[in-house]
Amino acid sequence: MLEVLTGTGLAASAGLNAYIPLLTLGLLARYTDLIDLPSGWTWLGNGWVVAILALLLAVEMVADKVPVVDHVNDVVQTVVRPTAGGLAFGAGSSSETVTVTDPGSFFSSHQWVPVVTGVLLAFGVHLLKSAARPVVNATTAGFGAPVASTAEDATSVVVSLVAIILPVLVLAFLLGLVAFVYWFLRRRSERRREREAARAAGFRA
Repeated sequence: MLEVLTGTGLAASAGLNAYIPLLTLGLLARYTDLIDLPSGWTWLGNGWVVAILALLLAVEMVADKVPVVDHVNDVVQTVVRPTAGGLAFGAGSSSETVTVTDPGSFFSSHQWVPVVTGVLLAFGVHLLKSAARPVVNATTAGFGAPVASTAEDATSVVVSLVAIILPVLVLAFLLGLVAFVYWFLRRRSERRREREAARAAGFRA
């Protein structure tokens, strides 16, 4: 169960920022004893891979904070984030961590399952992020983009670390995500009704 939560947290984190969970896995595996990557995933701790991920993260963090550019970035990331989510779930759910000392054989014998699961989870979070960002930009004249992006990056870092160190807390993040989805959909519905009411009032006038 804990390895599932670890993979889920990392995949959800990738939906916000593709490179943070992968870089977290690589750095912790390379420089600490908090996680021991299985043989098929040790490349994440390679120095060149870590450096490339750090460079890609820097580019992503800049692009995601500029209005209009952030939308283009989200389009590009539609492929990148789910892919990263699949890799993060696959690596994280089959690793030994400070809380998971014996990853389940289900994941080691069906390696495609966690990868596909991670792709779907990251894709879902990415779609939510992509839908929310235009609303933030429109309601704040673009000034909210860097604030929202910084909050997403910080959340991605925290969730990635929590998924590895204390995966049970991932449940709290998932509950918060469900609550946000409910609020967001309800708010969009209310705004749509307000626009329709204003349009109808304009026609009557």
